[in-house]
Amino acid sequence: MHGYRGGSYGLDEPRSLRDRAREYALLPLRIFLGVTFVYAGLDKLTDSAFLSASGSGSIGEMMNAVRDSAAIPGLVDLALKSPEGFGYAIAIGELLVGLGTLAGLWARVAALGGALISLSLWLTVSWQSTPYYYGNDLVYLMAWLPLLLAGAPYWSLDAMRGRRRPGRI
Repeated sequence: MHGYRGGSYGLDEPRSLRDRAREYALLPLRIFLGVTFVYAGLDKLTDSAFLSASGSGSIGEMMNAVRDSAAIPGLVDLALKSPEGFGYAIAIGELLVGLGTLAGLWARVAALGGALISLSLWLTVSWQSTPYYYGNDLVYLMAWLPLLLAGAPYWSLDAMRGRRRPGRI
């Protein structure tokens, strides 16, 4: 076990429930975002209609529908050059971000990936939501920021790797 960071507790001193809750405060967010992004990635990868350039429910149809209302239409134009490739990139990105977040492996990199995916979707797909807080991609973007700042210091592969390094508690 390791000592409480930022406190005056030693390695064997008991910590209060409040201290333990503070330590693990980001764990529910990490689990929620990890599961959600794994699910979103798998959902897209198993939906043949989504991974098509055209047709009902396709990534191409969605990109064409939001092109004129996007904050940055150039991002949509880039996606429309290869809708299938963009669909696979988003789906695989979501899957990898979710798995990295759940495992706590390169947690800050995973959180950055999640934030960038959410930002790109907010600037394209959900930009036209009025009022702005109806667009869920903005909420996901904000949810990734604490994990980007804090990483995954507990119950994670990053924490296990950190304990193996010499000079670390």
